[in-house]
Amino acid sequence: MPFDVSPSARLLFQGDSITAAGRDPADGLSLGHGYVAAVARHFAASGATPDILNRGVSGHRTADLRVRWERDAVALEPDVLSVLIGVNDTWRRYDAQDPTSTADYARDYRELLLPFQATGTRLVLVEPFLIPVRREQWAWRQDLDPRIHVVRRLAAEFDAALLAADGLLNQAAREAGDPTLISEDGVHLTSRGHEVLAAAWTGLVRVG
Repeated sequence: MPFDVSPSARLLFQGDSITAAGRDPADGLSLGHGYVAAVARHFAASGATPDILNRGVSGHRTADLRVRWERDAVALEPDVLSVLIGVNDTWRRYDAQDPTSTADYARDYRELLLPFQATGTRLVLVEPFLIPVRREQWAWRQDLDPRIHVVRRLAAEFDAALLAADGLLNQAAREAGDPTLISEDGVHLTSRGHEVLAAAWTGLVRVG
């Protein structure tokens, strides 16, 4: 469900390269060029200027987030925490024969959320997604779909807002007539894809 936050709220975005989107890790204020930056533009267009932080790191899986979570999430004391993680947990099974079980994914993801359970931080959980652009990528759904269900269950458990990104972006790909207009490789979003995700995100979190 959508929720409102104050204009001075701190919004923290966490995840992998989809969230990082080229951000400069040496610059704590860098937002990259993806959906996080687009969210900031959407808010600025309406006169809202919340404190937005991007701590996405390219290549990270859920277990990697746990390693850096205290520094890059808990210590930042966000009013809103947005998490998009999971596609690398699937991808590494197929490109590096290094799988992450659904059970481990669920355990690690839940551990990320527990520190915020009694803090008043509002949570936004963004489903991991896949927009198949190659025939063999359809097989990935066997691994990814259970992770999507994990995120849905965790959203219910932690009373988090759920952004159903998988269906949203695949529908956008169908409407575009070519999935590569939304994601060139099935995982990383084009500018158009990032805008679709940002519009959905700002539909869930209203600042003002």
